Amino acid sequence: MAGRIDLDKPRYDQSTYWGRAKHYFEVTDPRTILASNDELDAAKNLLELYRANKEPAGTTEEQVWHAKKLYDSAFHPQTGEKNFFVGRMSCQVPGNMLITGAMMVWYRSNPAQILLQWANQSFNAVVNYTNRNASSNITNEMLAQAYFLATGSSCVVAVGLNKMIAKSPTLSKGIIGRFVPLIAVASANCVNIPLMRQVELKEGIMVADAEGKELGKSKNAAVAAVGQVIPSRVLMAVPSMGLTPVVMAFLEKRGLLSRFPFLTAPVTILVTGFALTFSTPLCCAIFPQQAEIKLESLEPELQAKVKELMPSVKSFYYNKGL
Repeated sequence: MAGRIDLDKPRYDQSTYWGRAKHYFEVTDPRTILASNDELDAAKNLLELYRANKEPAGTTEEQVWHAKKLYDSAFHPQTGEKNFFVGRMSCQVPGNMLITGAMMVWYRSNPAQILLQWANQSFNAVVNYTNRNASSNITNEMLAQAYFLATGSSCVVAVGLNKMIAKSPTLSKGIIGRFVPLIAVASANCVNIPLMRQVELKEGIMVADAEGKELGKSKNAAVAAVGQVIPSRVLMAVPSMGLTPVVMAFLEKRGLLSRFPFLTAPVTILVTGFALTFSTPLCCAIFPQQAEIKLESLEPELQAKVKELMPSVKSFYYNKGL
């Protein structure tokens, strides 16, 4: 094998948007959720052997890259622990496809919206916790607070908007009602993510130089990390929850769904899944996973520490989470 693969780096150049997009297309590939625990453990074992230059004779680069794809899809990048199935990024598309698709189908029903917003926030809470920055510890009380406030906010927005639209004959006949789930989800993300990661905001997250030498925890880096994740998550929902209403309204006008009403739910879910297949990796790629923070953006005490211990270093890096 010519040269050695650097397993600490993704396969594609992370300094470019398209390099990050290719990386996340692999990480969020829903086909990887079909990998068994034995396959995942075998992938991890091969990577460990490769790091030690003890991989089996005849191991190809493609086998190593495939093992890394499986590893990245199922294991936490910092702890190396296998992530809970529902919280894996490879479960984002199928999980969101079912929940979001159902929101698009029963968007006029307040009971359905309350149930589905609860299901969505439950799913999001698991994903946020699973993919949090591992240098912070969040308590069960904080998890419960984030969960209930995000669920409550999304339900209040969804039900409130539905009632407002129902009072207006013009709005109730138009397409606007189909966008209620999107507005509710966006508002909930603005509540859920900061609360779920409140320990990071209070205590900071670990920053390190380009060589991985840790400097300390930075609250400023934590604020920047959360500020990058929120718009990514909101934008991730826009294509599926924005495109789907337009497509379904078009099909209704054509009379297709009135002739075959049983197609409404499956078509809605399929359109949603198609949009999510692309929006999930493309929006995850907006910001680098290992984000950069300049020396002057760190807290004064950390800047003083840098001047004392590593005066030539001007940039530091942190895991922004997903």
